[in-house]
Amino acid sequence: MKIKLQVVIDAMEEADDDWTGFYDTQTGEAVWVGDPLMTGESYEELEALIESSENRFYRLPTKYDIHEYGIMRDFVDDLPTGAIQNQLASAIRGRGAFRRFRNILSHYGMEQQWYDYRAEAYRQIAIRWCRDEGFDYEG
Repeated sequence: MKIKLQVVIDAMEEADDDWTGFYDTQTGEAVWVGDPLMTGESYEELEALIESSENRFYRLPTKYDIHEYGIMRDFVDDLPTGAIQNQLASAIRGRGAFRRFRNILSHYGMEQQWYDYRAEAYRQIAIRWCRDEGFDYEG
């Protein structure tokens, strides 16, 4: 079976603390199970289905598997040595790192470069997930 890589990537972009994504091999789509305090009857049914359906649902990468800060750090490390790299390296230290990082990217007009880099990093994580789970992929 081949998985559409974009389904995995889209699910990764939605990853947060409250919801866990699963790939449904029967439908080829991502499904979500949430925080027990935020869910209703339909989610309880889905959780029960996931637990009882062996080899149908596979947990998708979480935000901890993605590690956005690490991607940001790798982006900075891959930049040419110089003032911009130094400013971004300083910006990603401590509280407010994401905001400072975005501000500097905006100042230098590098937003698209960052988005392209991040998209490729997500694609590589999705490919690794497919391989680890034993799936072929397309896209």
